[in-house]
Amino acid sequence: MNIKARYTAIINWFQENMPVAETELRYQDPYQLMVAVMLSAQCTDKRVNLLTPVFFEHYPTLASLSVASQDEVFEIIRSCSYPNSKATHLIAAAKKVVQDFGGQLPEDIDALMTLPGIGRKTANVIGSVAFNKQALAVDTHVHRVSARLGLTTGAKTPLETEKQLTSHIKPELYSIAHHWLILHGRYVCVARKPKCEACGLSSHCSFFLKNEQKKG
Repeated sequence: MNIKARYTAIINWFQENMPVAETELRYQDPYQLMVAVMLSAQCTDKRVNLLTPVFFEHYPTLASLSVASQDEVFEIIRSCSYPNSKATHLIAAAKKVVQDFGGQLPEDIDALMTLPGIGRKTANVIGSVAFNKQALAVDTHVHRVSARLGLTTGAKTPLETEKQLTSHIKPELYSIAHHWLILHGRYVCVARKPKCEACGLSSHCSFFLKNEQKKG
């Protein structure tokens, strides 16, 4: 199967079997999404969703977070991964938004990437989910699943994966494709033991087909 046919088949399958695919993080506005995405780094969405209600009770706005004490933020988020550095980045990001962007979270991807603790993946998530920007965020799930399915070849970094995906996927599908691949990686194409027997994409998947050839 050539690469164009593989993309067409996989996208068609997702469109038919997962017509709605959205973030599992709970949020009500771009600020809340920013906090949730920053907390979700190397932490489950389920854990983040347990933390954020209390977080937003204490810090309902970027302005309130910008003057928060690091110790107080740390205490609220201490059960997630890397709470010390995340507390530092959350406060610093809020301060920069207040000082440089008039207290409004910027919509531009490059502007979002100027905020402490926000790299390309986080900026792409915020841009696409909160502001409907045509951006495709690549996390560990997207990186892994794309390689296994054969959507990418030899991509060693998230940016290389992003470039290969966006060269074959229509811009209007970037956001939902991000969620397709994340959810597929979270529940089916898991890291240690992918559930190939339960996967509707196995007939199009490079990883599965190679393993079947080895068995034969």
